[in-house]
Amino acid sequence: MVSVTLLNSLGADRDTGCKHGLFFGDGQRKVDYILAFTYKKSSGSRTPHKKNHNSNSVHSLHSPKDDHHLPGGGADLEAMEAEPKMDYHEDDKRFRREEYEGNLIETGLELERDEETKLHGVGFVKIHAPWNVLCREAEFMKLKMPTKKVYHINQTPDLMQKLSSFIQKICEPIQPKVAGLRPQTVKHLSYPFSREKQHLFDMSDKDSFFDSKTRSSIVYEILKRTTCTKAKYSMGITSLLANGVYSAAYPLHDGDYDSEAEANDRKLLCDEWASYSAFYKFQPIDLVRKYFGEKIGLYFAWLGVYTQMLIPASVVGIIVFLYGCATVDENIPSMEMCDTRYNITMCPLCDRTCNYWKMSSACGTARASHLFDNPATVFFSVFMALWAATFMEHWKRRQMRLNYRWDLTGFEEEEGMVKDHPRAEYEAKVLQKSLKKEYRNKEKQQHVPEDNPNKWKQRVKTAMAGVKLTEKEKLTWRDRFPAYLTNMVGIIFMIGVTFAIVFGVIIYRISTAAALAMSSNPNTRANVRVTVTATAVIINLVVILILDEVYGAIARWLTQLEVPKTDKTFEERLIFKAFLLKFVNAYTPIFYVAFFKGRIVGRPGDYYYIFQSFRMEECAPGGCLMELCIQLSIIMLGKQLIQNNLFEIGIPKMKKLIRYLKSKRQSYKDHEEHLKKKQRYEEDHNLEPFAGLTPEYMEMIIQFGFVTLFVASFPLAPLFALLNNIIEIRLDAKKFITELRRPVAVRAKDIGIWYNIIRGVGKLAVIINAFVISFTSDFIPRLVYLYMYSPDGTMHGFVNHTLSYFNVSDFKPGNEPTQPVDFGYKVEVCRYKDYREPAWSLNKYDINKDYWAVLAARLAFVIVFQNLVMFMSDFVDWIIPDIPKDISEQIHREKVLVVEVFLKEEQGKLQMLETWKERERKKGENCKSPRLSRSQRGSSASMYCHRADV
Repeated sequence: MVSVTLLNSLGADRDTGCKHGLFFGDGQRKVDYILAFTYKKSSGSRTPHKKNHNSNSVHSLHSPKDDHHLPGGGADLEAMEAEPKMDYHEDDKRFRREEYEGNLIETGLELERDEETKLHGVGFVKIHAPWNVLCREAEFMKLKMPTKKVYHINQTPDLMQKLSSFIQKICEPIQPKVAGLRPQTVKHLSYPFSREKQHLFDMSDKDSFFDSKTRSSIVYEILKRTTCTKAKYSMGITSLLANGVYSAAYPLHDGDYDSEAEANDRKLLCDEWASYSAFYKFQPIDLVRKYFGEKIGLYFAWLGVYTQMLIPASVVGIIVFLYGCATVDENIPSMEMCDTRYNITMCPLCDRTCNYWKMSSACGTARASHLFDNPATVFFSVFMALWAATFMEHWKRRQMRLNYRWDLTGFEEEEGMVKDHPRAEYEAKVLQKSLKKEYRNKEKQQHVPEDNPNKWKQRVKTAMAGVKLTEKEKLTWRDRFPAYLTNMVGIIFMIGVTFAIVFGVIIYRISTAAALAMSSNPNTRANVRVTVTATAVIINLVVILILDEVYGAIARWLTQLEVPKTDKTFEERLIFKAFLLKFVNAYTPIFYVAFFKGRIVGRPGDYYYIFQSFRMEECAPGGCLMELCIQLSIIMLGKQLIQNNLFEIGIPKMKKLIRYLKSKRQSYKDHEEHLKKKQRYEEDHNLEPFAGLTPEYMEMIIQFGFVTLFVASFPLAPLFALLNNIIEIRLDAKKFITELRRPVAVRAKDIGIWYNIIRGVGKLAVIINAFVISFTSDFIPRLVYLYMYSPDGTMHGFVNHTLSYFNVSDFKPGNEPTQPVDFGYKVEVCRYKDYREPAWSLNKYDINKDYWAVLAARLAFVIVFQNLVMFMSDFVDWIIPDIPKDISEQIHREKVLVVEVFLKEEQGKLQMLETWKERERKKGENCKSPRLSRSQRGSSASMYCHRADV
């Protein structure tokens, strides 16, 4: 058995020579990946016991005779006496690390260990992938690399080219100062890397042929694939991290982002991308992709496209809002409500404590409602539905351009050929299942005697079976049925909790309104509705923010119960559960105001009650649309300001500060450690681990819902979303550059399941806006009155038409107002908003025919609006091709060029073969030449014949 030893770093002087931890101790080999682990230091010594190494190589292999490093050796016994005694778990972790690192070295990686760090109790293993390993893994992963073949990209027609250059000159001030932003005129032909065809690839600079993100992703694939079988089953890096054998694994950032002397991609991104002063500039997407990989690059590209598309939506929304402001004085219904000459007495808004009131007192609410409830909002709803369809098509085209530029065309076929590694939890679950099966088999075979050879054979089989345990055993639906049942019950329960909280807020609104109405202060009684609405919305906002965090944790827990096999499956299931719960959490209060409030109230004398004491709340005199606008704006702005910005800034900085203070307090205990300069891997270790893009996408999708779902009630939603996203892009960029460890670069062709979610939200928005326009606003009742009941073809008399009559003598005993009325006359009849028969009718207070006419018109509008807008959206989807024509031609041209390159190579091989055959034929003829002597002919013939055989 071979024993593997790793070099320790040789002190501060050597670290200075290797560029602050970016290179190995020799200053030549670059650190591609870092493994961090924790260990316990002895009380008598500040640093752990180190083995002596006389070799300067990264690793050395020793035979069993060299007992200096074997447990049985005398030197090792002395070392064991010098070292403090560790508990079983620490000892087991150390043995696993030794075996795992030995297996990594067998794969060709080069390692160097550093335990003399400034971080107390944390050791690091630096990993370097040599050239031969990079080539081997690039071929295995089918990475597309640039070949020597260069071709010219087809130029657009002269007119389009001039227009493009003109736009480029205009946009030059808002372009980031990053190399490679100009349109490409030539492009290297890319092809999946092959060691046999290395001569075809552009290897003019081997050091930059594989960039840092590619090197780290290659090393990560090896780390996931390499196994550690100390625990009798396969353990890759994900399992070792989950079991605490290693505390962290991450690639290094390129260097400091705030250093003036050092120039690197991280600093360039920090200056030109992650700076708030660059908010007006385009994003350097190609550099983001080069540094972080395609998956993160696509996220920021999508966020940039979404933000750009919000600009026209914001402009139209502002125009619609200004139209409402300009026409508010010309709106006849609000003018009638504000006219005191009408002298309409309204019924009380609550029992006993509320009094009769004049309709003119609601003048301000009626005028404010017109700002958002006017004919322009219908147009804006149609516009936003088409905007959503255009946005999706624009993104698909942009995505295809990025796929072509980043050599991701054909990535799906390559992805299918590279097998995903099982997750650590899946491996553990499969192990548990296999151990149970083994235990049952042993119980059945206890009575059967087993000889020694069979026992040894069984042990060998058991040890070797662990490597491919997940291939032999799989989790069936029976194994996962308890988890599926728990998921279903848990999601239903969480949705029920959301509904219960909204119901609790409704009770709060009703009870608070009743309590404030009994106040002796007239100002309090006058502002009951404003006070109740504002406080209820704030309560809803706080509950939404709290439940968002709770539901995120619950969604992750429920997904972990399912034990998905691969990371991709885990992410998709987590996204679905988290989106479902957070969607219900964010939009349930808004749905209540839009579609339920004021619909189930009854009428004067026969109101509906909750718990037989609380009367269901009604909409404001101007309708529920104004309250819906307030609810939507406060929740949207509060969620963006508090959760998306303050949380994203505050929480990572707080965690970073806590880690810094903790490490500083521990390092002060050792003066020698404190004096050392921190290496790059130590500084990156203090950063927050990358937790995936799910939270980033989630907040943007929820915002997309606010922008599209209820846009008929809040035309300024796109404007506020635009302002938020301008900050959000730079905030996320700064977080990725300065607050997070560098994530492993992941290849991706699209944004995955998020595209389907966005598309689903866009379709749902058409239906919801149709219902908001027809049932929440007064748009349909106005149209019905204008074309069916108006005597002069105008809106005069509309308000009176929507109000019904109630005889105050029909109040139930104890429900009539108890406070005296100071109107100067006795109130005998009051009015309330509904379509019912008057008090003097034979069927008094029954629903009249006007109600059914309005309802039929509302339903007809929903059907027409939905189908018309859906058809228009599908037409936009159909008329705009998913792949730009020039990109389609370039992809086809690339395929033709690839065929030509390989045909030329095969023709060259055939020519070489023909030349070699011709040469050998001539040499064979020389074997029969009569000018040579017999002995010379024999020796020459034998020599040439031998060459021919070779």
